[in-house]
Amino acid sequence: MMKIKTVLAALVACVAFCGCSQKKDNTLKVYSIIHESETEVICDLFTKKTGIPVQYLRASTGELVNRLMSEKDNPQADILFGGATSYHLLARDAGALESYVSAESTGYPEYALSSDGTYTGFCVLTLGIGYNTKRFAEKFPGVEVPKTWDDLLDERFKGEIVLTNPQASSTAYLFVQNQLQRLGMEKGWDYLSTLAPLVGQFPDSGSAPAKLLGTGEYSLGVSYLHMMAKYKDQGFDVDYVAPPRSVGDVDCIAITKNAPHMAEAKKFVDFILSAEAQEVLSGLNYTIPANPKAKLKDGSITLDKIDLIDYDSKLAAEQKSAVLSKWAEIVE
Repeated sequence: MMKIKTVLAALVACVAFCGCSQKKDNTLKVYSIIHESETEVICDLFTKKTGIPVQYLRASTGELVNRLMSEKDNPQADILFGGATSYHLLARDAGALESYVSAESTGYPEYALSSDGTYTGFCVLTLGIGYNTKRFAEKFPGVEVPKTWDDLLDERFKGEIVLTNPQASSTAYLFVQNQLQRLGMEKGWDYLSTLAPLVGQFPDSGSAPAKLLGTGEYSLGVSYLHMMAKYKDQGFDVDYVAPPRSVGDVDCIAITKNAPHMAEAKKFVDFILSAEAQEVLSGLNYTIPANPKAKLKDGSITLDKIDLIDYDSKLAAEQKSAVLSKWAEIVE
């Protein structure tokens, strides 16, 4: 009898992300790579506007994309929300994404659109060097703040740099590809091999470097410019540099192949690609909207102030496994 009660209690209490309710509902399931607070705000707004409830799981890019691909024959989520282009290409090539071209994407820049409609960029991502102004001045009196990627290789900075783990974060993988594509493979790996021993911490979350700079735990870090602009505008001792020869990419949204809630998923994509949603996101995280009709948050850094290389996201996706394997050898 106890066993039966235990099983029944477990069934009643089962409220995991994948769900186990016998009653079919229209709750949209989202795998979100963007920050939890931003995910919550945007999902709540979507529910308020459409009446469609949303359940989300927030985790790192690598974790969610791998999960999505492993579930492709039995999808547990409807939406992949966030993540750089190369990761969406991996999911697409694994057969895990559905093609959907939203009417809201009309007029979007070409770099935000996939050729087959399997993903669409909703905000622009650019990398930069951040620094805690107070800690840097105390640790390195009279030393100039790094202005280029090569300036980070100064031996004096050993232990004072924070860089996200490329095996978990799309932010750091973008940084690795930035160096490989701006310098070429041989010189790029020389650069990364020199930098790695200088890094004091490799957290998994792409948001960690900006936070650790804000709390004054490190002097220098590599992060998205919009995140550092946000901390600076909020009054933290953080400033940033947009080094020449950087990469630009887009945060993308996609529908999973054979999504359990396909109609609701399409409405969510339409909403995220709208000017309204992107202005809300820009207001929260200082990103540059991909929708040309959306207004930019005051204090955001604009693309005309950044020197970008011609970044090949397709090549980055094709090389991902080999590049991460080599990176693991360097760090170990």
